[in-house]
Amino acid sequence: MNATNRTPADLLSSALAADSERPLVTFYDDATGERVELSVATFANWVAKTANLLQDELSVEPGDRVALLLPAHWQTAVWLLACASVGVVADVSGDPAAADVVVSGPSPEALEAARACSGPRIALALRPLGGRFAPHAPEGFADYAVEVPGQGDRFVPYAPVEPEAPALIVAGREFSGAEVVERARAEASGLGLTGPGARILSALPYDTWEGLSAGLYGPLASGGSVVLCRHLEQAGADVVDRRIETERVSAVAR
Repeated sequence: MNATNRTPADLLSSALAADSERPLVTFYDDATGERVELSVATFANWVAKTANLLQDELSVEPGDRVALLLPAHWQTAVWLLACASVGVVADVSGDPAAADVVVSGPSPEALEAARACSGPRIALALRPLGGRFAPHAPEGFADYAVEVPGQGDRFVPYAPVEPEAPALIVAGREFSGAEVVERARAEASGLGLTGPGARILSALPYDTWEGLSAGLYGPLASGGSVVLCRHLEQAGADVVDRRIETERVSAVAR
């Protein structure tokens, strides 16, 4: 990847320029049987739309905090890169009461916690193909799947994103965008991401740096890709072995 990349958004731009059609995130949910594969181009399009939602509809500004009450999921990965694109702080499993915006998954516990945020509240149904809540989003929340499709396919931040500014909070630790990139690069080989084309299967949650590194930032920083698995414990050993083979996985984090 380009050595001049200083932020996670830079890494995505570099990946898009290098090979926009290669897979970047392949997501499995073994509780529902869902499988979805996003190329770099498709992932970047979701990121651009979500960043435009943040910047234009939710009026966030660089330095604002977005609490992400979401599991390891391809849409969570989109939100992490959208926050990085705008220059806001993605606070993974953070305190909604201290956030300017909260983004919640569909679990009753997450939705209840999210109500502590006095700013905009966005809810994700996490249904296959990015489907909407049925029949509607919970009261007090906007439905991400309703709001995002109409957003622009290209994103330009109103203000340049500063690499040294806070970009991520996970497990109580704050990282700048530059620190996310540097640490992801430094740790990629240890994860088995030894170069472009490497493919890691990760069943780690997103609420630790290790989970984010294996499940998103490491593959992005190394030119690799991730097979992100939710509820992998519900799959039998034979299913996992077959997935590793069919998805051409070269490393595993679980």
